[in-house]
Amino acid sequence: MPVQEKPVKDFKLNVPMADNLQKLPTYVFAELDEMKAKARARGAKLIDLGIGNPDVPTPEPIRKAIQEAAGKLENYHYPPFKGKQNFREAVSNWMKKRYGVEIDPETEVQALIGSKEGLGHLTFAYINPGDVSLVPAPYYPVHSRATWLAGGEVYHLPLTPENHFLPDLESIPADVLKKAKLLFLNFPNNPTAACADLDFYTKAVAFCKQHQIVLISDLAYSEICFDGYRPPSIFEVPGAKDVAIEFHSFSKSFSMAGCRIGFACGNAQIVKALYSRKTNLDYGVSSILQDGATFALEHGEAFLPEIIKTYQERRDVVVSGMNSLGWQITPPKATMYVWLPVPKRFADSKSWCQYLLDETGVVITPGVAFGTQGDRYFRISLVAPTEVLQEAIGRIRDKGIRFE
Repeated sequence: MPVQEKPVKDFKLNVPMADNLQKLPTYVFAELDEMKAKARARGAKLIDLGIGNPDVPTPEPIRKAIQEAAGKLENYHYPPFKGKQNFREAVSNWMKKRYGVEIDPETEVQALIGSKEGLGHLTFAYINPGDVSLVPAPYYPVHSRATWLAGGEVYHLPLTPENHFLPDLESIPADVLKKAKLLFLNFPNNPTAACADLDFYTKAVAFCKQHQIVLISDLAYSEICFDGYRPPSIFEVPGAKDVAIEFHSFSKSFSMAGCRIGFACGNAQIVKALYSRKTNLDYGVSSILQDGATFALEHGEAFLPEIIKTYQERRDVVVSGMNSLGWQITPPKATMYVWLPVPKRFADSKSWCQYLLDETGVVITPGVAFGTQGDRYFRISLVAPTEVLQEAIGRIRDKGIRFE
């Protein structure tokens, strides 16, 4: 029998985390969870409009397709690293139908366990210590944090209302451009809800070609769009595939956040780099969920209008409600967020969000969660039914809180 050693009294493991992980800025969403837990402990009844967790049910036809796929024995083997053939062909057909662009399902598509992991893996595939990623700010956290974890540097491009929350690529210093390897673009944007047109994308493609930079387009909100607006793909720009890769998510568009599935498509060399990174760290997306996502791409036109209608109604409630309290918001054309300035009497976004939580029980996201450039703003997520959103506005109004 093996010898059982006596446990050492008061033993404490002393193996520190990697330096790059310890140096990351505080993850504000974790702080937000703590704020909510304390409020609930005090008996507060919260209306949580913080995390962008879709509450719209996954359409029943997609759920049935997943259930059917779960009954197929062949779906319990390891899935192909790139993604199943039927899924990659569905992506190619959808990109052709949706944007009029040609995508080769054999060499230009990669299935993902959600687009977030793909964005992270691609960053590690290109960034060495000392390399630079160009990231518009405020930013979706992984756009910056993956580079820091890889030992690289991030140069933030301020998104300001004066420039319609679009980055000024011409403002980047020459010494930064010499080290830059990646440019992240995320339009429609999280958190600002800003949108970019093909003229901006055309300039971005030319810029990346000139400076030999990989262009990463994060198009997670391609289908959550309102008032007839349709966000473009980077590949609608001629020659974009020379430098670009685009990431798509099923989380928001098809209310499949818990399924963890997305895809990347574009330049075959860049897709191969992503594939090479992933083959060393995971075994691909569940075949069951790929079949469900394939169905979503092939039949989405039947149920997307209802999802979009739901978010548009919620947007209208929040915009009209907050405008009645002194804000002056133009209704966003896309995403499931509304981005608003913090009242001037508050020092920063966290103090404002704490105040609103304490006074009303309404949970919102401080802009600093998306980098210091967002600290004079906050984000409201459209993740509750219209009647709950109306209650949230009513609570704020009842406390006499206004934008002043």
